[in-house]
Amino acid sequence: MTAAKFDLTTIGNALVDVLSLATEDYIAAQAASHGMQKGSMNLIEQPRALELYAAMSDRTEMSGGSAGNTIAGFASFGGKGAYIGKVAGDDLGRVFTGDMTKMGVHFATTPLPAGGTATGRCMILVTPDGQRTMNTFLGAAVEFNKNDVDESVIAQSQVTYLEGYLFDKDPAKEAYRFAAATARKAGRRASLTLSDSFCVDRHRDDFRDLVKNHTDILFANEAEIISLYQTADFDAAVAAVRGQCEIAVLTRSEKGSVIVTADKTVEVKAEPIAKLVDTTGAGDQYAAGFLYGFTQGMDLAACGRLGSMAAAEVIGHMGPRPAMSYADFLKKIAA
Repeated sequence: MTAAKFDLTTIGNALVDVLSLATEDYIAAQAASHGMQKGSMNLIEQPRALELYAAMSDRTEMSGGSAGNTIAGFASFGGKGAYIGKVAGDDLGRVFTGDMTKMGVHFATTPLPAGGTATGRCMILVTPDGQRTMNTFLGAAVEFNKNDVDESVIAQSQVTYLEGYLFDKDPAKEAYRFAAATARKAGRRASLTLSDSFCVDRHRDDFRDLVKNHTDILFANEAEIISLYQTADFDAAVAAVRGQCEIAVLTRSEKGSVIVTADKTVEVKAEPIAKLVDTTGAGDQYAAGFLYGFTQGMDLAACGRLGSMAAAEVIGHMGPRPAMSYADFLKKIAA
């Protein structure tokens, strides 16, 4: 097998993140009037997206999307990365493309023509407890299909990472199975993040099939893995996922993470933080750290510690991407 050109390729919803602080009363009012669920991801249509955007004050705007955040963190470690996702040929689409280029991430997915469906955006309301409530207008992102999967990029990537948020429409499901098959055919690995229990509840059977038959490395938090296997508690979920894929990486917030293989369980402590500001992107950055370590040949405990370091960094400030160079963490691991 030839050497990989890319360490990691991520595939997901290409979105621009818009963040703003919100009070508990505001979230409660939105829950009553629009069914907004605190701490979860809510899909919305364009009129609602424009309404929310106008109501958000002191906005922080940046290219995002879960898989986009992961590849940003991966690049911060110094990894060679690529991204596949759909934007439109509009202003936000050009912003997204420019941000990827600045990070040194390969991004060459053909955009939708300008003037039609717009580039997607995710509006994130952050409450004083650090919880984020996401309201997502997917826009051009959901036009992603099998034709957008660049086989040459996948075949030249050590790991291809699939974002669960995009696994919604049938064309995207087909594209994900095709991408995973392409990776495995080339002797590479396919990875999946469940993204949100909201996603799992909508497509549980399809996700189970994807995990068992198409996934080498699974990422899920405690709520997601319990939902996937409809078990009573975390320990039962660990037993259910063991052997379903090569590696299952299960995060538990302040309890750290548990890495599960067919014959091994590795527990990793959470990294201490000075102050919790915003949990947006914690799972995305954990995956970035873990996969960087994995693609560099580190053992599972070291991979998990890099993930924990990246997650701890990102929840200490607003926004889902690193505010410092993650390459500094490598010195701590080496020591």
